[in-house]
Amino acid sequence: MKISTLCKYIDQPMVLNKLDHKMPVLLIGAGSGFGILNSVKDSKKDKKHSRSKFVQNEVVILSTIGASLLGTRGLKIGGKKIFNGLMERVHITELQKVQTKAVNRFLAEINITGVDVKSALQTAKLKELSPKQIELLQNKLPESPAKQKLFSVILPEKKNLNSKEIFFEIKRLSLLGLIPVAGGVAGGIVADKITHTNNRKGTADKVKEGLYQYLANIFLCNVGAGTALFLSEKLEKAKKIKPLTPMKKLAVILAGITATGIVGGSYIANFVSKKCINPLFGERNNGKGLYNERKPEALDIVLHADDIATAGILSGFKWIEPALPFMYFISGYRAGTGYRNNRGAES
Repeated sequence: MKISTLCKYIDQPMVLNKLDHKMPVLLIGAGSGFGILNSVKDSKKDKKHSRSKFVQNEVVILSTIGASLLGTRGLKIGGKKIFNGLMERVHITELQKVQTKAVNRFLAEINITGVDVKSALQTAKLKELSPKQIELLQNKLPESPAKQKLFSVILPEKKNLNSKEIFFEIKRLSLLGLIPVAGGVAGGIVADKITHTNNRKGTADKVKEGLYQYLANIFLCNVGAGTALFLSEKLEKAKKIKPLTPMKKLAVILAGITATGIVGGSYIANFVSKKCINPLFGERNNGKGLYNERKPEALDIVLHADDIATAGILSGFKWIEPALPFMYFISGYRAGTGYRNNRGAES
């Protein structure tokens, strides 16, 4: 079986719809599990304050997950839509109506006699096609404008974004990353008040870690991705390079992410923390080195998996999108706990 067939399978609207609707349950389960593990670690390190640490962890987890769900799903009260989410999909019944209409229109135009082909087309009305059925339709259906129209609905091609669409996606994905980070910071401050451990230093740490996570691990990487795509589009129009395939586009985006986000993100986040946030909260800048505030570490590199996901989305691999809230959750959680890795015994 071809890899392209598997890619078409997971990019089907029906498959994306199922992944998207399972996301809240998976996010709650994964987030809760992550928080429990951290609570157990904290209790071993500091048994005296284990209860308050547990409460703090739970509040941060709830606020981060709650913010993510509101950001992705929107809010509806009493059947009335208050605001839209950033990752909303139509209900499965609406999608079935669209695909049924497309299949019926195709069958009205083209005479199909093969039993297997007819069966596959009937399947496409209400659920996703299997990889074998996809190959069957690709190989057996006669080439025609009707086939192209049908496939544009049930097996759509990856969309080649123009510069305007690229920056719209960058804006949307950046906002999608900001919401759980902001939710984590807010939850962390509330948790400190609940456990009577709130102080200016703790609040400052949460704001600084939120800034670090957002700039270094989310926003600047998105900017780098968008800039790289924008420049490649200009080079294509100027006939300097050939049109990029999805995989080549992915490579270009990852280069932009590395240059702008991974290399420069932590530097800028630390600089802003030292020059702006510390004075705002009355903190002194101890130490001459920029990274005495917050140095990059292994997990920060792992967190750049969300940038690879962003690159995939901008390259047209839409099946990656439902996984983004899981990746942004860790950034929100770390912001909510005010994580700092350069304080020694203080951290």
